[in-house]
Amino acid sequence: MSDEVNPFSSLQRQVEEAVQYVDVTEGMLQRLKSPERVLETNLTVEMDDGSTEVFTAYRSQFNGDRGPYKGGIRYHPDVNREEVKALSGWMAYKTAVAGVPLGGAKGGIVIDPSEYSESELERVTRSFATELRPLIGVDQDIPAPDVNTGQREMNWIKDTYETLENTTEPGVITGKAIENGGSEGRVEATGRSTVLAAREAFDYRDEDIADATVAVQGYGNAGWITAKLVEELGATVVAVSDSSGGIYDAAGLDPVAVKEHKRNTGSVVGYQGADDEISNDELLTLDVDLLVPAALGNVIDADLAGDVEADVISEAANGPITPDADDVLEGKDVIVIPDILANAGGVTVSYFEWVQNRQRFHWSEERVNDELESIIVDQFWNLVDAYESHDLPSFRVAAYVIALQRIDDAAEEFGPWP
Repeated sequence: MSDEVNPFSSLQRQVEEAVQYVDVTEGMLQRLKSPERVLETNLTVEMDDGSTEVFTAYRSQFNGDRGPYKGGIRYHPDVNREEVKALSGWMAYKTAVAGVPLGGAKGGIVIDPSEYSESELERVTRSFATELRPLIGVDQDIPAPDVNTGQREMNWIKDTYETLENTTEPGVITGKAIENGGSEGRVEATGRSTVLAAREAFDYRDEDIADATVAVQGYGNAGWITAKLVEELGATVVAVSDSSGGIYDAAGLDPVAVKEHKRNTGSVVGYQGADDEISNDELLTLDVDLLVPAALGNVIDADLAGDVEADVISEAANGPITPDADDVLEGKDVIVIPDILANAGGVTVSYFEWVQNRQRFHWSEERVNDELESIIVDQFWNLVDAYESHDLPSFRVAAYVIALQRIDDAAEEFGPWP
């Protein structure tokens, strides 16, 4: 595993590789490689004991050529400027690949939320929302949850914005609670798209995902939902892991029971229904049909990629495979469904939530899931068409070719500012 690869450099390298197959000007290429603006701010917040602490926070708006900026806000001690810039770029290309009329953004606060009370986290969140107020809006920039944030934090941001603006505008944020204007199907959306894309990849290989063995690295929301949904399709989940380690059972694990064990103990490790305990690196190199990296970025580097034995990888996490590892996997004929398609369910259903908020009309869960499936399936086969018709080296390059072309076309339509 590599933790030294600069994620923004990885993004730029991915763009540079794909742009060889797209006719764009040098000026447009530079625009497509860097964010339009990055906010860096220091939040001074009072703690419960009366002391004050300062937290560094970021919001990167990468590209808005196809619509309002869109992207999550994460709370993590390792948040940094380069990571946020990279994630905002991946979001811009993700919305383009999914075909939804949005741009790309990302935000984050350098904080370990486990070390703070709920009231302290609320004050931190509302302080950040106040700083974001000039940048966000239903037609400007629409934040959403990410690592260590969820409905609670989104509700705080929405309330802060509406109070300061003296308005009612639920569409300023997505990932909200249902009662606060959220969408059905949002919680499962990322895992669902990861599984839908994998199902289509097995179909592309003339195989049935119901016959597949599956390993899932990362057992947060995206990972455990992926495990549950892929098992419902008939596949056998033989291994899962979290930050504490992993578990393996060749006969198959019960994803719901494992989730309950993690909820009660804090980790998947120690689950009594498993035969063995394994490390995260061991999970990533298991001889399985489908591997789902659903944790952090850069977990598969070039060295580890040489030991990967999966036939298909569906990236539920953002940037889990380094560019050098991509080269190794291409040489082994591993199908990698890139993150900007595989995990696009989250932003796609966020788009549905935004649409519902604009219409003041609530969709059923069945409609949300049907609309999501239609988009992921259609865009997967668009990716296949680009991959085959342009004789591209990988599905990742194909995804970026599609995204770059769509963004370039949008920019060309309105032309440069005089």
